[in-house]
Amino acid sequence: MRNSAIALIITAVAAIPALANDSTAELTTGGLIFVHNEDIEMSSEDLAISTKEVSVRYRFFNKSERDVTVLVAFPMPDVTIESADQNIAVPSDDPVNLLAFATTVNGRPVATNVEQRVIVAGLDRTQLLRSLGIPLAPHLPATNEALDRLPPDKWDELLRIGVAEVDEYDAGQGMKKHLAARWTLQTTYYWEQTFPSRVETVIEHRYKPSVGGSVQTNLGAPDATKEPWYDEYKEKYCFDFEFLAAVERARKAANSKFGAPFSEERIDYVLKTGANWSGPIRQFRLVVDKGAPDNLVSFCGQDVKKIGDTQFEMLKTDYTPDGNLAVLILKKVQPQ
Repeated sequence: MRNSAIALIITAVAAIPALANDSTAELTTGGLIFVHNEDIEMSSEDLAISTKEVSVRYRFFNKSERDVTVLVAFPMPDVTIESADQNIAVPSDDPVNLLAFATTVNGRPVATNVEQRVIVAGLDRTQLLRSLGIPLAPHLPATNEALDRLPPDKWDELLRIGVAEVDEYDAGQGMKKHLAARWTLQTTYYWEQTFPSRVETVIEHRYKPSVGGSVQTNLGAPDATKEPWYDEYKEKYCFDFEFLAAVERARKAANSKFGAPFSEERIDYVLKTGANWSGPIRQFRLVVDKGAPDNLVSFCGQDVKKIGDTQFEMLKTDYTPDGNLAVLILKKVQPQ
């Protein structure tokens, strides 16, 4: 899936200097994972990706003469906090449903189970935190506030096993020490799904993606192609001559000595989330929405067609996904 990229020409706007600490990291998300079963075929998959929502519609067919029940799971991306200045994009403040995940089967909502685990240095510390009344989401302010309220002996224990670190900062009352979360949260939604014999079953799910971002892109900067990150970006997002030419025109029109006048939005999606059905996907459709007509978008795809002012479509027959999809959206920076 690295044969082409999509680019649109934009209207030039004023540029701003690149900032050193302006990036938020995206978390890689994906689709449902199914326990392996040779009797279940995927008739089609319809995947739509935008910065506001990821939605997937699956059509399955049980080709056997008996009903088949399998486990279906949706793993949230791991949320890991390792340092005080770490910025990651988590779209929901819900400590359990981090991505506002919802699913239906044949149009009816599914009641899912959820499992959460706290991992530190390879060890499960979930029960310890639960016993102390500490929320499990390490990125939320409420978690650090709960840690701060623990007695000194519990501080010592959590520091000793690496669950937390001491941060010192002034929150308006002078410099004080605060206990800060330093762990990985693993969250998985799951349920058992029955596929009736010789019947099609439609499963749909949607969620808010983790969208990484930068205040200004470095693409288009005079020495960008010499920077270590450039080749990685080019391979990951497959930008081509037209895309780069549009970036350069915008930079020149804005008379910028830095990068082009765009901010970045980045989405990572795991296409191969567990191809455990029987055979390839018979019909696969991908639609990427770049959000606004004057945005630029680049991603790796084959025979991608523009189907609207902001939407691009890729169709595949008998498709077996073999990797990840990375979408780079350059968003027009409004002049100051």
